[in-house]
Amino acid sequence: NTCNRYEYFLYTDDYNKLDLDCENKYVIIQYNDEAVLHLFRMTSGLESMIIGEDQILGQVKDAKRKSEREGHCGKKLDAVFTKAIHVGQVVRNKTKINQGSISIGSAAVDLAEEHLGDLQDKHVLVIGAGKMGTLVAKALAEKNLKAIFVANRTYYKAIKLAEELEGEAILFDNLEEKLLNADLVISSTGAPHAIINKERLLRVFDENIPNKMIFIDIANPRDIAEDVKEIGIDLFNIDDLRGIAEKNKKLREREVIEAEKIIESEFDLLKESFNLIEINSLLGSLRESMEEIRQRESQKGIVKLNAVDAKDIKVIDKMTQSIVNKIFYDISEGIKKSAKENEEDVIKMCETILKRD
Repeated sequence: NTCNRYEYFLYTDDYNKLDLDCENKYVIIQYNDEAVLHLFRMTSGLESMIIGEDQILGQVKDAKRKSEREGHCGKKLDAVFTKAIHVGQVVRNKTKINQGSISIGSAAVDLAEEHLGDLQDKHVLVIGAGKMGTLVAKALAEKNLKAIFVANRTYYKAIKLAEELEGEAILFDNLEEKLLNADLVISSTGAPHAIINKERLLRVFDENIPNKMIFIDIANPRDIAEDVKEIGIDLFNIDDLRGIAEKNKKLREREVIEAEKIIESEFDLLKESFNLIEINSLLGSLRESMEEIRQRESQKGIVKLNAVDAKDIKVIDKMTQSIVNKIFYDISEGIKKSAKENEEDVIKMCETILKRD
């Protein structure tokens, strides 16, 4: 269950017997190679709403564990899902598919960490309780901040948001007091004009402006005047956050091409391993059949030659073993080569011949 959809993976020798008369615009059914490739793309984050997101890999691991626990994961499904999880890990290790924030909230976190370093010992002041400001504040709150304060003209709204953030609500009139200790300020009020400017900050800090202080202004119209930059304040707005998110999104999209190459390569390796397992089973049956024929025909030869001497019998036995071994070697090497090259028609033909009564 992921990204507003449910996915079911089934393994059967004859899927034509399944009653799947449910395909419509809400249901997509895929078979064989197409289904496995879809699973690989999914664990790699290519089928997610947010390209490269990491949660899907954990969801697939959990689904596999649950299936195993309930006895619904046979050898083939286990092999496919084990490989799919491996593919998801390889794609993330060898590409930048999951790097860079592509949501407004996570972009704000990246921005804050870039300028302030570790956020665990930082004080954050949230001014207003607008939708975008709340999203950004929630993303920052996950960083185990030292303290987070919420100020709003309507105090009960400040209390409500502070509870969600596990922070402290303050009266709007006490805003300047909390500005003194703030490392990061997020502002998203509905004021028709700027509520913070250079003059106000100089008064608050008695002209001793902190070396590192960030303001993220998400309000429209703007809450914070551009002139605060003149006194060393780092000021960013919603457009800056969107720019970061969009840039990272494009970077991820470029990584999709490399991820697809890895998926194709890993898929070929899986098919090769499955083909070899199937071929080795067939070759084992062939070897047993050839050995039965060898022993039977050797015995006929011994009887016809009236061979009673142990040395003669040993010569016949070794000679027939050598003939069978050489014939089997040539056949098996040719079939294994076909399996490695994924020549499915050749493999199916061999299967038909070798299983013929």
